[in-house]
Amino acid sequence: MFISDFAIKKPVVTITVMVALVVFGIVALFMLDTDEFPEVSPPVVAISVPYPGASPEGVEREIVDPIEEAISGISGVDDINSQALDGFASIIVIFDFAKDLQQATQDIRDAISGIRGDLPLEMREPILTRFDPNDLPIVSLALASSQLSAPELSRIADPGLTRQLRGINGVAQVNVVGALERELTVELRPDALQAAGVGVGQVVGALQQQNLAVPVGRLSGDLNERTIRLRGRLESPRDFEQLVVTQSAGRVVRLGDVATIRDATEEPRSLALFNGEQAVGIDIVKATNASTTAVSERVRERIEEIQQTLPAGVTLRIVQDAGVRVKRSVEQVQSALLEGAFLTVLVVFLFLNSWRSTVITGLALPVSVLASFIAVWAFGFTLNTMSLLGLSLAIGILIDDAIVVRENIVRHVEMGKDHYTASREGTSEIGLAVAATTFAIVCVFVPIAFMGGIAQQWFAPFALTIACSVLVSLFVSFSLDPMLSAYWPDPHLEEHEKSRITRGLDRFNRWFDRQAEGYKRLIGWALDHRSAMVLIALGSFVLALAIPQRGASGFLAGIVVLTAIVLVLVRLQPNRWIKLGLVLGGIPLMIVASRMVPVVGKLGSEFFPKQDRSEFSLKIETPPGSNLDYTRIKAEEAARMARTHREVQYTYTTIGGRGGAVDEATVYIALVPKKQRAVGQQELEQRVRGEVARIGGAQVSLVSGGFGGDKQIQLQFQGTDIATLNRIADQVMAEVRQVPGAVDVGLSTKGQKPEMEVQIDRGLAGTLGLSVGQVAQALRPAFAGIDAGDWVDPQGLTRNVMVRLDPEARRRPSDLANLPLVLPGPQGPVTLPLQQVATITEGIGPAQISRLDRERVIAVQANTEGRPLNEVTAEIQQRIA
Repeated sequence: MFISDFAIKKPVVTITVMVALVVFGIVALFMLDTDEFPEVSPPVVAISVPYPGASPEGVEREIVDPIEEAISGISGVDDINSQALDGFASIIVIFDFAKDLQQATQDIRDAISGIRGDLPLEMREPILTRFDPNDLPIVSLALASSQLSAPELSRIADPGLTRQLRGINGVAQVNVVGALERELTVELRPDALQAAGVGVGQVVGALQQQNLAVPVGRLSGDLNERTIRLRGRLESPRDFEQLVVTQSAGRVVRLGDVATIRDATEEPRSLALFNGEQAVGIDIVKATNASTTAVSERVRERIEEIQQTLPAGVTLRIVQDAGVRVKRSVEQVQSALLEGAFLTVLVVFLFLNSWRSTVITGLALPVSVLASFIAVWAFGFTLNTMSLLGLSLAIGILIDDAIVVRENIVRHVEMGKDHYTASREGTSEIGLAVAATTFAIVCVFVPIAFMGGIAQQWFAPFALTIACSVLVSLFVSFSLDPMLSAYWPDPHLEEHEKSRITRGLDRFNRWFDRQAEGYKRLIGWALDHRSAMVLIALGSFVLALAIPQRGASGFLAGIVVLTAIVLVLVRLQPNRWIKLGLVLGGIPLMIVASRMVPVVGKLGSEFFPKQDRSEFSLKIETPPGSNLDYTRIKAEEAARMARTHREVQYTYTTIGGRGGAVDEATVYIALVPKKQRAVGQQELEQRVRGEVARIGGAQVSLVSGGFGGDKQIQLQFQGTDIATLNRIADQVMAEVRQVPGAVDVGLSTKGQKPEMEVQIDRGLAGTLGLSVGQVAQALRPAFAGIDAGDWVDPQGLTRNVMVRLDPEARRRPSDLANLPLVLPGPQGPVTLPLQQVATITEGIGPAQISRLDRERVIAVQANTEGRPLNEVTAEIQQRIA
């Protein structure tokens, strides 16, 4: 064989090549980024559209419907998932995997631009984001204090801390949760507006017209030119108070006469609590090509510096750190890899009984493993659990080729050949068989890396790592092994020269040789009784099919199959003593197997294994219409229950999220390390679930750490008739609740939310010269608030000027009814309350509308506890069939 012959003739070149593989492998290893899982880029684009003040039905009708209509014609669209919430629309577009994601994003942007004129003017510009797992935070921080208020903490967090954290190498974004942005608040007083005869729209118009700073042109001289800037921006709350809103009959109405102007913060729509204390959350997102562990370490170093500069009573804690989890996961796989390598070498030494042979064959492991990192780096993979899992699985395979080659060389030496000849001829003799075995493994795994879709991105590191490592091991077995066997043979030792370990291993190998002789006789018997072997194989196959059966069926399957096998063997066996042995041995075997079949049949299946990650979360959903304070009370009640367990290290509560959904909260529960607690995570989850189930006025479900926050079981019902969908979903939910093992059962919808409906009397309004548009222009700024311009704060940062009614003037239905409207009159503008031109009624509407492919959808959701997922889903299917 050319490779082995060349390696034996050129030992220096062979050693140089092996050293180069090891060195380049080590260099590649240090160049690899570390992550928990492979990089996956799903073809998904998310569209977020804020529409302040709109109901879910209004969002569906005015935002979701036209956008879905526009993007449904884009090539490559597979699914469109939409949600219409209170003042917010979320549309998820899933493309075919072959679609270029950048082109898909541009197609969506063009489609929305084409219908922008048909969308509401009050709608804010849509935000398009490509879904990327790398956009999830890798480190979450909590800036907490029992002494400072939320606005004070917010000013410390942003822009102070966020600027420092954004400067860290590898950090792409720093997002703040629970912070209140500074703004200039203009709080209108309805009584003052009515007394002055001023409407909300006039106030907004005055601010937009008299708070400007814009370039208006230039002066061009003979040799120079100068830009002209209009400095009309108001600089302080006092300046805003003096702003003239209107004047009539010599009477001047200033903004301070009808409103209270304050340097304040925005109204809270989100909240963060650390162990019950007021906090501001800070989420750090890494750059796409950055290493999770490296960025995490840099963030920790910067936090140590920041903590020295914080005011007294303020703490900055790390709540979640993906870098620590990734490092722990990778270290566990690396530990398993080293343990497997050690045990493999130990077994080789046990059977070869030669430390030189063990070294020669064992060198295939480090060379193959390290060289495989070159391939991992070349393919652009990261060092993650999948690539390391491939190496762990291949450990036993990597040394196989070297063992076969070394054993055959030793056999040729025992035939009396010199070591040089034995190495050449021994390798050449079994070279084709060894190569065929290795390439068979390669042919099994390489196609996995090219199967397309998400599965390709997920399993490609696993498959290609195995394929490359076994190819390197084949090269090592054909080069390094025969070369070392030729120049570094085992010395011939007399019996008295052998060590105690060597003599003990000799005795073990002689005993094993005797067992091998018995195995030869068994093979001979099998070859002489081929019909019996076929029946045994068929019986084993039937037995395997019987394993999933339960109870009596499993018992009977085991008895029938094993009895048939024993009877056939007894009939074919001429020796009466062997017949007796088969009968006596078959009876206990049948008993054991018949008992084992039902036991094995109880093995369930899960998509992901349950892990003890020392963390889980609680999701709290309060009734539709609940405000931030109510949700905080219920979320903190659940968090306090969790903190009563000594296994809980801390809790971190966040409220508000998509579009400011203040009726949803998440309580993140961090446990003490696994080694420091006697209770496992699953057991603790069961305890906490039972305790929080007693919380009234909220629905609490448990989310284990892992892939996303959706419940394990999702039953979707799609159609156009929402009443029928609700009825079917309620019936199915009632059935699912009766299934043992199904917990946290609920619907994807949030039920009905209280609403106030304003119906304009068009005839009366038209007589008075009042249009529906004028009413809307008064209602929206008053209750939803409107950004009426900019203001530069003392620190030089640009802030919004928000106009809305005073909080005390928008709490009750009567406040809506008494909102003053301005009408033109013969003696000048006059005001009248809204209730004189409109009928105001209380009603209900959906709190959330979910859609799939342009139809409404409702999902029945559930988690499992104490029972395998496949058994729970099977029973659910039986009940609803």
